[in-house]
Amino acid sequence: MHKFKIVAGANDQFRVQFLYNSEIMVWSENYASKSSAKNCIDSMKKNTPGAPIADLTKGEEGSGYRWEIVEAKNGEFFNRFVASNGETMVRSETYTTKANAVNCAESVSKNSPSADTEDET
Repeated sequence: MHKFKIVAGANDQFRVQFLYNSEIMVWSENYASKSSAKNCIDSMKKNTPGAPIADLTKGEEGSGYRWEIVEAKNGEFFNRFVASNGETMVRSETYTTKANAVNCAESVSKNSPSADTEDET
């Protein structure tokens, strides 16, 4: 079961997580207000379906809402969902293969529109 969670962040701030069962797939930065965290969720539900995937490891570029595949310093791969203004909304853990980072992005895109939201704050 896929779902969003709003969780407490540092300094009375809020974070967004997207989970499959109990495993966190992607998470956000800290937001100063809960309404900003909710806006992140609403934007993901609206903009992840059909969002292109730009593989930065191949020199691909993107614009607008998009997923980016990035190589970490340790040689593994992660994805991040980027808003049309260029700000990163969420990112994933690192994966040993690029295919797994792509699969994560595709799963979030497919399952976020119908995901429920739990507020744990």
